[in-house]
Amino acid sequence: MQTCFTIATSGPGLYEFTRDVLAWTAGQGDGLLTLFVRHTSCSLLIQENADPDVKRDLDAWLARLVPPASDPSMAWLRHTAEGPDDMPAHIKAALLPVSLSIPVAGGRPVLGTWQGLYLYEHRTAPHRREVAAHLA
Repeated sequence: MQTCFTIATSGPGLYEFTRDVLAWTAGQGDGLLTLFVRHTSCSLLIQENADPDVKRDLDAWLARLVPPASDPSMAWLRHTAEGPDDMPAHIKAALLPVSLSIPVAGGRPVLGTWQGLYLYEHRTAPHRREVAAHLA
């Protein structure tokens, strides 16, 4: 089985799409779910979905790790034609996963109690991101 999830973003941050995946896998039995984001400036994460401070802290950490191209520490960047968030977004996507593999049992992804599935948008402008899904 295959499908594609479309996730609308409105700027940098984590966008949970766990419910969409749960609805799609419901009743499908056992297997391995592979998720793959079809873009080079966003990522996929399995992360805590209970405490919003986790999302805030991750955003703050990633912004400190890879600041925008307008930051003096990033003056070495060459790929800046699409704005100060462009190359830093590619760097973040190179550091974080762009695909995930999740076991499915009884039609339900085997996630922990506080785990959710997230697209991590690294660009400032709104985007429509596609996450390809394959369940085998």
